[in-house]
Amino acid sequence: MPFEKKIIKTNKTIKLFKLLMEEFEIPLREAQRIIDTKKVFMKGLPVTDKSIEVKGEIEVIDFSPISKGLQPLFRAREFAVFDKPSGIMVHPRNRRSGYTLLDEVRWYFGKEANITHRLDKETSGLVLVSKNKRSEKILKRMFEEKVIKKSYLALVEGKVERELFIDEPILLNRDYSKIKVKVVVDKKGKKAQTIIKPIKYIKNCTLVEAIPLTGRQHQIRAHLFHVKHKIIGDPLYGVDFKIASTYLDNILSPFERVKFTGADRLMLHAQKLEFKFKETNYKIFSKQNFLKECYLSFSKSY
Repeated sequence: MPFEKKIIKTNKTIKLFKLLMEEFEIPLREAQRIIDTKKVFMKGLPVTDKSIEVKGEIEVIDFSPISKGLQPLFRAREFAVFDKPSGIMVHPRNRRSGYTLLDEVRWYFGKEANITHRLDKETSGLVLVSKNKRSEKILKRMFEEKVIKKSYLALVEGKVERELFIDEPILLNRDYSKIKVKVVVDKKGKKAQTIIKPIKYIKNCTLVEAIPLTGRQHQIRAHLFHVKHKIIGDPLYGVDFKIASTYLDNILSPFERVKFTGADRLMLHAQKLEFKFKETNYKIFSKQNFLKECYLSFSKSY
């Protein structure tokens, strides 16, 4: 498990935040964050007073990264890019989460390294990571300002015969009792735009390029479902309530997943990143063979 309890002993009376700064070689802000997130314990109880003086033994829940051999696809001085396989979460959801991409990021680049944008667990492909707090701030702002261009590949139901421009607002779903999706297309939602370009027609499905012009959560999935071309393997958008529920409860069998969605994974792949960083232009492509993944999905479902 990446999160482990580390025992720290001190024979002198010292401010808690100073002890954390010395022990973990971290700045004041990071030490305060550890205390604020209730990761420090004394006699089994969480400590929340940042200025408290401590002596003796305390326990700290520390993120200790493990590596499973996933190497960066690309490295620059202040950032790197990983080519994430489907099935790996980018961030741990809680302290009980197992291995995630963040393990590899901090294994290679240290405690200050971080992931700068979202990618669903089942979506494969490129993830941009920062190596330090300064580059993290810059890259996250670049994503917010839409100056980092992203391109995805998706295998979708039906034949997409022409390029589509989907301009439909997306609203966060607040009612899971009727539909098990995170977002819905709704006029009351936030602006969301996606370009869809057909690439190849394959057995009643189409391989498409999806270019999100905005960055809403589940935007590509919701937009493709809205135009009647849901993504193959999607267990939430375009399936009935019962199937979505069993998937979220983690009791949908691999056989049922293929039967009801067409694949054993979400057939969505982050293929390209394009941006300018410190006067240098970057255009980075995934090296995964997503088209091969598409054909493999047919071998399982037909």
